[in-house]
Amino acid sequence: MENFSKTQMIVSWICRLTAAVILLQTLFFKFTGAPESIYIFTKVGMEPWGRYGSGVVELVAAMLLMVRCKAWLGALLALGTMCGAIFFHLTILGISVQNDGGLLFALAIVTSVCCGITLYLHRRQIPYVSRLIN
Repeated sequence: MENFSKTQMIVSWICRLTAAVILLQTLFFKFTGAPESIYIFTKVGMEPWGRYGSGVVELVAAMLLMVRCKAWLGALLALGTMCGAIFFHLTILGISVQNDGGLLFALAIVTSVCCGITLYLHRRQIPYVSRLIN
């Protein structure tokens, strides 16, 4: 297990917890079929399978983010999902979705940044990458 300084440990926990909370908070809307979620996934042509599929991936990512030795994997999964969300915001949906003032877009950006920082901090735990670094 990698030795983290106290500062790195705190930053890791803040980033991991922030990303996991955002991911878990949006699951309720995806899994219950909230009108905004249905609108989003219909507009991008992925309703309902995309809504459920991304929800499952985000649930797994949030759980992995909370396990220190698997945080890199959770961050990678979440970052991939958020890249998709950001792509659709920039190409099809727009920054503001149904007059949300850009909240969903901002949450995707915050989650992406937190996951990027988590990946960097836990880079030595990533198989193959850790061999290249050492």
